[in-house]
Amino acid sequence: MSNQEEPSKIRIDRWLWVTRLYKTRSLATEACKKGVVKVDKQPAKPSKEVKVGDQISIKMGPLIKEVRVEALAQRRLSAPLASKLLRDLTPPEVYEKAKAEKLLIPLKAKGLKGTGRPTKKQRRALDEFLYPEG
Repeated sequence: MSNQEEPSKIRIDRWLWVTRLYKTRSLATEACKKGVVKVDKQPAKPSKEVKVGDQISIKMGPLIKEVRVEALAQRRLSAPLASKLLRDLTPPEVYEKAKAEKLLIPLKAKGLKGTGRPTKKQRRALDEFLYPEG
């Protein structure tokens, strides 16, 4: 197969990476394993082969993104070329709703005192216990 020929099928994890929906192929593979990615409304394993015309839904936080496979490529492309490989079927209202929901999610849950790194007082007590001056 020459570089100019377009493949007839490609693995879903590779296609997600090529189209820049995921930053790395391993992230795309993990998403498939977790059931976040569906092809034609069926959960997709990373090895599932997709072809032109397949509809893919991806759960990205509060957003469920629907795309259709328009073309296939073997190599990762630049962002403008990668955008030609898919057609976004997600209505704009869904993006707005997801953006509003994302703002409602707290960024970081406040932990209880004493969990995680020790406080200065706890560290001093630990040092005193482990390394007593005597």
